[in-house]
Amino acid sequence: MFRVIFMIVTFALACDCLLWPTRSTTTTTEKLTTDSSTQPKPSASTTQNGHGSFNKYFIYTRTNPRFPVELNLDVQESIDTLSKDNRTIVIAHGYEGSAITSLNPTVKDAALQSEDFNIIVLDWSVYAGQSYTNAVNSVPDVGRALGKLINELVTREIVSLSRLHLIGFDLGAHVMAFAGRELNGNVARITGLNPSGSQWGTNSQRLTFNDALYVEVIHTDGIGPLANGIGDAVGHADFYPNGGTGQPGCFLNHKCSHNRSWELMAATFTNNHLIANRCGSWYQVTMNLCRGYQMWMGNSELVKQGSGMFRVNTKRTYPF
Repeated sequence: MFRVIFMIVTFALACDCLLWPTRSTTTTTEKLTTDSSTQPKPSASTTQNGHGSFNKYFIYTRTNPRFPVELNLDVQESIDTLSKDNRTIVIAHGYEGSAITSLNPTVKDAALQSEDFNIIVLDWSVYAGQSYTNAVNSVPDVGRALGKLINELVTREIVSLSRLHLIGFDLGAHVMAFAGRELNGNVARITGLNPSGSQWGTNSQRLTFNDALYVEVIHTDGIGPLANGIGDAVGHADFYPNGGTGQPGCFLNHKCSHNRSWELMAATFTNNHLIANRCGSWYQVTMNLCRGYQMWMGNSELVKQGSGMFRVNTKRTYPF
């Protein structure tokens, strides 16, 4: 009998039928959407090297809010989709995400409802869809490639760093960190949406306040051994909605709390109603005792006055 079991296990290993998780089973993936308006067709990139050579970039504006134009620096028609008069937002998904997971259409649509932005959606799903460790290892190249592309757009006077907002969720937050460093920290703003914590908790290459002129971080699932995100304050302003864990309506569901970061971000584009109070200590954050000066979380402002840790309490359902 033991021989039979041994043969079965050996066969399973040979055909890769037995899989061991590379990330906690509570770790989230972005919700898949069937938004038929965004079904990008990948094409070869000619502007980056390494892992970043598989990056895809899709442009949306109020003129084309549903059907993206793939950005190709060698095709003038695609570049002309970007308006020099508009501010620019770049959105990066996280682990197991893509250009069509819910983060992108949700945040993109909310942003366009508030203003006619140039929205560039980064799709790095070729690596984000692999094992978590492979995805982590690809983050530096993916981010640097994005930074190089932005630098070329700046050189051509299509995009201005002073009017640029990089938004990244999960691993995408660290992607934006590397993009910011490629641009010497001169990007106006980076917003990290519950930056991934696994393999980044003590990683010196994680998102920091040095990566842009203003770095804002929204922590929605950053506390405890099963949390998906970083709990540490790493930006100029770090917001902890409802204490940074256990979001309303997400009872014991880390995936739900993790995704709440981009849901809150989208809500602030159209409502700009989530006002937080500054906290003097981590104890005040966790015990809901923050009584310091107020600051608006999220939204599209590129310059904000204030720094430190902030707490805001939200409701269970959109717009929270």
